[in-house]
Amino acid sequence: MVSDGARASELLRNGLGRRGLFRAAAALGVAGVVGGAGRAEAKVLQPRQWSNAYLGSSPETVSWGFLPNRTAKPVLRVGSGSIVTVDTVSHEGILEDQGRDPVAFFGDHGVPEGAVLRDARAIAASDLEHDFDADGPHVVTGPIAVRGARPGDVLKIDVLDLKPRVPYGVVSNRHGKGALPGEYPESIKDDPETRPYLNEFQNISVFTPVKRGHGVMPGVRFPLDPFMGIMGVATDTAERVHSVPPTIAGGNLDINELGVGSTLYLPVQVPEALFFVGDPHYAQGDGEVALTALEGSLRGTFRLTVIKPGGKAPEVAFEYPFAEDDEYWIPIGLSDPDGGVGGQVTSLDVAMKVAVRNAIAFLHEELRMPKAVAYAYLSAAADFEVSQVVDRTTGIHALIRKADFDRRPGR
Repeated sequence: MVSDGARASELLRNGLGRRGLFRAAAALGVAGVVGGAGRAEAKVLQPRQWSNAYLGSSPETVSWGFLPNRTAKPVLRVGSGSIVTVDTVSHEGILEDQGRDPVAFFGDHGVPEGAVLRDARAIAASDLEHDFDADGPHVVTGPIAVRGARPGDVLKIDVLDLKPRVPYGVVSNRHGKGALPGEYPESIKDDPETRPYLNEFQNISVFTPVKRGHGVMPGVRFPLDPFMGIMGVATDTAERVHSVPPTIAGGNLDINELGVGSTLYLPVQVPEALFFVGDPHYAQGDGEVALTALEGSLRGTFRLTVIKPGGKAPEVAFEYPFAEDDEYWIPIGLSDPDGGVGGQVTSLDVAMKVAVRNAIAFLHEELRMPKAVAYAYLSAAADFEVSQVVDRTTGIHALIRKADFDRRPGR
């Protein structure tokens, strides 16, 4: 049997053009990570046996392209304060424009079949309904019912651990999407340098090996900083909920500060909250301009805690998503918090205004700061970052340094 490294070397020797050279280089990179020369740098985390503390992604536990609503049936039920580990599956490599065959897609980039996740294969080969043109791309795992959660409460999600499941990921740019729709990829699809990255739909996918905690693209490497693009609770509707636009119930927030050690607070919309997770990212720049982050499957561990009104959660979190980590409080602003019901608003101006209002409210309500001073402080010392510009509903989030304050919220 020819090894993956030998296969890549043969491709390099024979010279199959730029596309072949790129794939050979990718194969060498992946072979070195998943077992080349016996020096595996990262394990492939295949699914485990399902238990009360672990939830796998399978055709029975995921939805594809849409989010749980109030009619969704929970696939796991836990008590408040429970810790649960969830294996998530990236949509990249299984989508229709990539052949809906992850073994073939990743194999074409030098990944051996044993390093392709079994759950990704099962989902791609299943009869799960997914309309590539109409549905969102995301594979969403859940929902998880949290006992005691009721509308008017907050679900506190502590991100305890995030482990990459495979040593590779993908960044994609598709027609009509991204920060430059109509310009990219349309303007470069006939460029010979683009050909190695084009698929049959004329969309771009840049396969990216992971080595020593970095994503590796031709001529550049950058550090991984994993987080879940989607964390949410079910929306109080019986209508189908598209997975792309985020809402006040969370969902596709794409805030890259939501890594290990962070906390996300979400206002509960339906009984038992019905928490879900997906869209795992290995790294994302603010804005996520090409359309996707470096997408790759993650094993995430979360603590899910119900906070009743008056409990230890920021007051703004009972009405709107709010986050924090060790360094920052993170008020969030969305351009269209109902997810486009009745018309889609895609405006960074609107998202910015909402983020500023929520930041002022937080400083006033939790830290007793006069609103005039809060507004001045935010202008002088806080950063407002673009979460993403590609999810129909745009997002802005603030970073308020905890170290700047003598006191902490009194709740």
